[in-house]
Amino acid sequence: MSAVSNLLTMKKIVQQLRFEASINRVKVSHAAADLQQFCMQNALQDPLLTGLSSSTNPFRPQKVCSFL
Repeated sequence: MSAVSNLLTMKKIVQQLRFEASINRVKVSHAAADLQQFCMQNALQDPLLTGLSSSTNPFRPQKVCSFL
């Protein structure tokens, strides 16, 4: 590896590290509390928790039409 390409590689690494250091971090406990609050606020609209009525379920089995 030449000295010029090695220098360019190191500059890219330093630039990436500076970018990662500038990212605003959130504590896990705060993120978990926010997630829990969001889930509790939206629990009534969640079809996985409340279920779907058979008339509004797009994945219900289709009725089969048969002629005699």
